[in-house]
Amino acid sequence: MSDTREPDLTTYRDVQMSPDFSELRRRFRNFVFPMTALFLVWYFVYVLLAAYAHDFMSHKVAGNITVALLFGLGQFVSTFAITLIYVRWADRRLDPDAEKLRHQIEGAEQ
Repeated sequence: MSDTREPDLTTYRDVQMSPDFSELRRRFRNFVFPMTALFLVWYFVYVLLAAYAHDFMSHKVAGNITVALLFGLGQFVSTFAITLIYVRWADRRLDPDAEKLRHQIEGAEQ
């Protein structure tokens, strides 16, 4: 059953302005922005190579497997790797502090 109480808006503002929340947000951004930039660079290199380096991308590695196919599959692999890295990082570096902050906000005992 959902809680039908009206939220105390000052609590949200207090949390947003708190040093603990600011630290969580900073830590999150310091991980996510560089990881996103890295993936986007990797993706655009793949797209640009596919568009302008036909000879390189069509080079056969083994049988009918080309460099382009390996790079394309690498996109999937890197997506799963980034997800795995983020989950492990968040479990260690983000979730414990977020849980403490949640307990402080809700007034629950730890």
